[in-house]
Amino acid sequence: MNIRPLLAVEQRRNFMGIALFTVANLRMYELSGQEEFRTEARELADWLVENRVRGYKGFCGGHRHPLQDRTKRLAPNDPDVVSTTFAVKALLAAGEYIDTSYREVALTAADFVFEDLDYAVHPDGGQIKYNPVDTGDHYTLNANALGARMLMNLYDVVGNDWLRSGAENILDYVAAQQTEEGGWMYRDPPEASHLSMDNFHNGFIIESLLRYQEISGTERYAETLDDAVRFYRGLFTDDGAPWFDESNQYPRDVHSSAQGAVVFSMLDDKESARQVIEWAVENLSNQKGAFYHEQHRYYTKRTTLMRWCQAWMAHGISRYLTDALD
Repeated sequence: MNIRPLLAVEQRRNFMGIALFTVANLRMYELSGQEEFRTEARELADWLVENRVRGYKGFCGGHRHPLQDRTKRLAPNDPDVVSTTFAVKALLAAGEYIDTSYREVALTAADFVFEDLDYAVHPDGGQIKYNPVDTGDHYTLNANALGARMLMNLYDVVGNDWLRSGAENILDYVAAQQTEEGGWMYRDPPEASHLSMDNFHNGFIIESLLRYQEISGTERYAETLDDAVRFYRGLFTDDGAPWFDESNQYPRDVHSSAQGAVVFSMLDDKESARQVIEWAVENLSNQKGAFYHEQHRYYTKRTTLMRWCQAWMAHGISRYLTDALD
C-alpha cells in the first residue's frame, strides 16, 4: 500500500532517473530514427541542465530529497559523483544527437571531480569522495570507478591527457582493492558499510574498467577484468536470475538485472544479456512495461519505482538492443 499521499510526500523527478531516461531515449532514436524519442530526450536533457546543483566548481547533481545513510543525513540537492556521472553521460549523448551545447556543460563536471570531491593521491593511485560532504574516513569503490569512467568519457571528447591520467589513477586505486574472489567490497575500508560484494555495484566497476579499455585501446586492467568478470558471472544463475551478493541469492533486485544487461552487452555476450532481461521480464514485471522492485524468497515487492525500476531497465534494455542490432 502506498501511504505517501497520506503523509503529504511530494512527488519529485529524480536526477539520475532523468539522466537514464535521456540516454535510453537517444538510443531508441538511434535505433528507430523516430523523432519523438529525440524530442523527449531534449526535454529531459534541458531539465538536467536547469536542475543541476549550483555553487560548485562544475556541473553536478544529486537526489532532490533528504537522504539518510548510516552516519549522516544529506540535504536535498547535495551533489554526488554517481548521479553526476550518469547526467554527464546523458549530456554527452545529447551533445552528439541534439546540440553540442550540452557537451560544453558536461565538460565542466571534471572540475567537480577534481576540486569538489577532493581528488587526492593514494599509495595505489588516486581517490575521490562520493560527495563533497564526506569526511574522507572511507571511500566508495564503485563511485570512484564511475567517476573515472566519467573522466574517460570526457577525455574521449576533448582528448586532454590530464583527464585520462586522473581516470587511470582512480582506477589503479580501485583495482588494487579487488578481493581474492575477484569482486569488490562496497567501501574502503569494508567495515564502513553493511554491504559486501553486491551485484550491481560490482557491475558498475566492471563497466568502468571496460569503458576505459574501449576508449584507451589498451589492456591496462586485463587481468583485473578477467578475475572480475569470472566473479560477476557467478552472481547470476544459469537462467539469468541475479544474486544479491556473493553469499545471498535474495533479494533479487531489478537494478542488478538492468546492470547485468549493460555489462554483458559490453562484453559482447548477447546471450547472457538476453537471459538476464528475459528473467526480469518474466519474474519482475507485469509484462506490460512496469517493472517491480525485487523478488524475495517467498514474495515479490511489486512496487514500481520510476528511477530504480523503470529508468534502469530502460537503460539496460536499450543498451542491449543497441548492441544486439548493431
